[in-house]
Formats: sequence, C-alpha cells, structure tokens
Amino acid sequence: MNAASYSAVNYCASTFQCLDQKFSASCSDIRNLTYVTCQSNCNKSTSQASLFLRPSSASRRNEMLEGPFCWNPSSKRNRVGQISYSVGTSTYEGAAIESPSHVVEEKVGVLLLNLGGPETLNDVQPFLFNLFADPDIIRLPRLFRFLQRPLAKLISVLRAPKSKEGYAAIGGGSPLRKITDDQALALKMALEAKGLSSNVYVGMRYWYPFTEEAVQQIKRDGITRLVVLPLYPQFSISTTGSSIRVLQHMFREDAYLSRLPVSIINSWYQREGYVKSMADLIEKELQSFSEPKEVDFILVLNAFIIAMIFFSAHGVPVSYVEDAGDPYRDQMEECIFLIMQELKARGINNEHTLAYQSRVGPVQWLKPYTDEVLVELGQKGVRSLLAVPVSFVSEHIETLEEIDMEYKDLALESGIKNWARVPALGVTPSFITDLADAVIEALPSATAIYAPTSTSEDVELDPLRYLIKMFFGSILAFILFLSPKMITAFRNHVI
Repeated sequence: MNAASYSAVNYCASTFQCLDQKFSASCSDIRNLTYVTCQSNCNKSTSQASLFLRPSSASRRNEMLEGPFCWNPSSKRNRVGQISYSVGTSTYEGAAIESPSHVVEEKVGVLLLNLGGPETLNDVQPFLFNLFADPDIIRLPRLFRFLQRPLAKLISVLRAPKSKEGYAAIGGGSPLRKITDDQALALKMALEAKGLSSNVYVGMRYWYPFTEEAVQQIKRDGITRLVVLPLYPQFSISTTGSSIRVLQHMFREDAYLSRLPVSIINSWYQREGYVKSMADLIEKELQSFSEPKEVDFILVLNAFIIAMIFFSAHGVPVSYVEDAGDPYRDQMEECIFLIMQELKARGINNEHTLAYQSRVGPVQWLKPYTDEVLVELGQKGVRSLLAVPVSFVSEHIETLEEIDMEYKDLALESGIKNWARVPALGVTPSFITDLADAVIEALPSATAIYAPTSTSEDVELDPLRYLIKMFFGSILAFILFLSPKMITAFRNHVI
C-alpha cells in the first residue's frame, strides 16, 4: 500500500499505544501455509474464493496464524488430477484428484489474495476508507473500536486528494487487479501443465473483487478442496494476517465453509523457485546496467563500477514487530540473505543494503528508511544503484510512483548518477511455476475445521458494560481528538 494508506496507522499507534499494547493474534508460532485456488471476474460485482480451516488447541488470538491452516513444506506430494479454472469469461473444465489408493472426484479451488487498488480516481476515497476501516491497519484499543469507521471516513476524505495525485501520475488507477488476474490465469495454466485442473479465484482485501465475493463464488461452484495463496512473500499481520482474519470470520459463520478442506500458504519467501526468480531478475538488470563514464573510487572493481543492490521493502510500524510479534522483519532479512546467497553462487558479489519504504505518521517504523538511506548513499559516493522492490510481486503505486518517481528523483538529487530498478515478478514463468508447485504440495494437507462460535472481536454480551465503555470511550476520544498533538498530527501526516 502507498504512503497515504498508512497515515492513520502511525497516528493512531502513537495516540493509543499506551492504552493497548496487545494484538489479537500472536505471531510467534507462525508456520508456512500453502495451496490456494482463485478466480477473478472482470466485473466489479463478482469475485470468487475459498478456504479450509481446522481448529487449533491454542487460544483464539492465535488461531489465525497457527496449526489450523498450516501446511508443512516437507510433506509428501500426491499426484493431482484435473480441476476447473475460470477468469473473466473464459472457463476451463475438469476435476479429479488421484491418490495411491483411490480416485475421488474433486473440484479444487485456489484463492489468490491481494491488497486491491482503486481502478479509477473516483475509487480512491472509498478504497482508502476500506483500508483504514481494517482493525489490522488502524489498531485501536477495544475501548475505542466503535470509532473505527468514523475515523476511517475522516482520514480517507482528508487523504483522497493527495492519493489521487499519485494514482493520476501512474495513469489514473492501480494496475494491480489486471496483473493479479494475469497471474491467476498463468497459475491455472501452470497447474494444468502439471496435471492439475482447478478453479483459480482472486480475492482482494480492500477493493473489487473482494475476498467475500470470491468465497461466495467458491460456494456456488461447489469447490471441495481449497488452497489459499496470499500474494505476499513474507507474512505480516497487516497483509496476510488481515486477509486470513476475514476468511476465518466467514468460515466461522457458514456450515458449508467450516467443513471445507483448506490449506493456506502463509509465507513462501524461502522457496527455492521464488529466490531463484528474484536472482534471475537482478542478474539480468545488472548485466544491462549502463555505467557512468566517471570512475567511483569506492565501488571500483577491475576498472569498472559495480552497482549497489538496493532492496526496498514495505515498512510496518515497529510496534507490530516488538509488541505484536509480527515476523515480517525477520522473514524479510532472511529473504534478502537467501537472494544474495543465490547471487554469490553465480559469482555476483555486489554490495547490497535493505531499507523500508512507505512510512508515514509520527510513530517509528522499521529502519533504516529508504529515503534516508538514499541520501546517505549519495553522500558516501555511491554512484550506481539498482533498486529491488523485494516485498512486491506486482507493479502498483508503490513501485510505479513511490520508487520510480519519488525515490529516483531523490537518489539523483543526492548524487547517485546511475539508477535502475528490477521489475516486479508479475507472470515470470519460473515464479508462476514455483507457485504451482507450492499449490500442489499444499493440497494434500487441506483439512476441514470446526470454527468456534465466538471470538475476542465479538460484541460485549453485557449491554450495560458495553454502554459504559461507549460513554467513557467517547469522552476520552473527544478529548484526544481536540488535543494539540492530534491536530498537529492530522495537519502534518494526514492532510
């Protein structure tokens, strides 16, 4: 998501962090999850998705991330037959899963999860509202949760003009939906090439086609086995975690879905196919990297300049990691290590660094910050820089506008003479093939769940207690919103 998208996150975190340091789901025991089938319809009104969950012995706050949907990468593969897939108006039929002992008619589904993005400038404000209304983005204490939607409305209205400028600069809307549809079609074809026919659905968190729509289509299609594949290589409570929470809620409330076998791929940054695909793109860009005429004495090797590899990942507030146990930073650092290890095995020994982009607001985000590092590198004499958007597999506003425009201009102003960027993976064949392998490996572990009937997010059963909280919460919120710090924060970071 772009910098505008996180304005409220930082402000609310700083304002309320002393009131509530707990997150609704612990991330300490997260395990890898794999297998998803997804389908996306080109019409905004339709989208499809399905999920399989099973109960965990852990507390409710852990159930989103632990055993119930975990797939073990070391599990043995089963031979998988055909499935059906459709995207837009195209439909591919067939379904069967074959095991060593018997053959069972199956309708396999793969649900691809992504953020979503406004397709026109008129979509920007409602998209931002959906984003800020997510309790995993603006983390309010329980006492203030009734303010979630009013606050989201306020911030989305204030942020819309600035965000529209960014989307106008990249053509008037986000290309994320089209790219995700292309990835779904490519994945379906890769699965078919491996002998598995499936329905592939696309479910977006904050815009069309919404995850909820995808799940309803999965029901209508009678899917009997589902793999959920978030298109985020690394897990974060604000991305994969938020999407899984939505699925949990839907499966908890639906008898059919609660019995549906599901396997979720929680993160896949460590997969060999992904790592090699990233290394391939980096190696290709390095080979075609145009060198400046002057010689940089810091990065000279064999009389020519070696470009520094600059990994830029989306940031998250430090509180997510330190207070909520988000594994995002650890997974990102491990991801960079694996990619550089692969590059070194190919004889590529360029220096590299990792920084985090898209921070906004008054609270601390993961460091170092991309904009600050770019200035420092220029001051140190670095002249050639290859930017690598490591946490994104699709082009969108944070690559096309934030990196290609804002950060490029900043780098050139800071003294960096030679700038290039590695493209997002998109539908790179090796990447899509590896996703298909992940789906096939995850499918045998799909398990139905019995969902609990209540969660920590349920409304208070005691009406009097609830009204008391609402009353005192409203008073405290009113005082906070009129405080000088609050007004300054909105003026500097929201408007």
